[in-house]
Amino acid sequence: MKDLGQSVDLGVSRPKGVNVIRSKVWIKNELVRVGLAESLCTYVMMVFGLGSVAQVVTGQGAFGQYLSINLGFGLGVAMGVHVGGKVSGAHMNAAVSFTMCAFGRLAWKMLPLYVFAQLLGSFLAAGTIYGVYYDAINDYCGGNLTVTGVRATAGIFATYPAPYLSLLAGFIDQVFGTAMLLLCLMALSDQKNKPAAAGSEPFAVGLLVLLIGISLGSNSGYAINPTRDIAPRVFTAIAGWGVDVFRSGNGWWWVPLVAPPIGGVLGAGLYKALVELHHPVLPEQVRRLTHELEEETAPLEKQNNICADVCV
Repeated sequence: MKDLGQSVDLGVSRPKGVNVIRSKVWIKNELVRVGLAESLCTYVMMVFGLGSVAQVVTGQGAFGQYLSINLGFGLGVAMGVHVGGKVSGAHMNAAVSFTMCAFGRLAWKMLPLYVFAQLLGSFLAAGTIYGVYYDAINDYCGGNLTVTGVRATAGIFATYPAPYLSLLAGFIDQVFGTAMLLLCLMALSDQKNKPAAAGSEPFAVGLLVLLIGISLGSNSGYAINPTRDIAPRVFTAIAGWGVDVFRSGNGWWWVPLVAPPIGGVLGAGLYKALVELHHPVLPEQVRRLTHELEEETAPLEKQNNICADVCV
């Protein structure tokens, strides 16, 4: 990848005698910048999301209801896109990163970096919310950290299925929810359709997450994101909830890990197969392609003319 330092030096014109002042800690390495941005935007999204759950649970309904959680995650996603959107793309979701790789929008070699950054941001956010709400959590549960029961608090950090939900139904739920997420994300970024207006992308993506939460969230908490679920789950296992976070729900923990990437590819593929591949070629695109072809063939024509002159 092209180094940002080179692109800035070569791509920006400035008046003679004016020097560009950069911070001494300016990071030139693009991989580092992408990793830091992806970690931070994931952290921001998760802090607001998990914080909204903690407030509802420990407040026993006095400081919000289920809609508060949907709004917290939706607006948290919007803020996350503002934080890292122009640097990393602000995926904040391993299912999104995996799908972008599957459709050639992100190099596969970048996937481990994105997944690690998302795991780190989610884990740190879980630790932050645990610290901020430490007294509230202990007051609510009496110091007894449990995964199930009337005073369960593990659900503040990771998702768990409703008592009536089977593993198969939960798997389908996660596949379908993530499919709707990626289908709509593909539509929002499709420049030949009706994409989100320039500058409104964070709000549009946040609104999409809110919509999924208020329509598809009751079965299992709409994780639709492997890294959002597994990192806080590991944190709770370490922080005192123990291995029950992996046993609960008939071993539910692997469903939000496996189902979302499958759903993401299916949803994005459905949009591509039924909509994106069938866009008509616009006149300006024809002109641009013709112009590019003329530029490519011009040197060859010039070389042929020179050869003809020499031969004569």
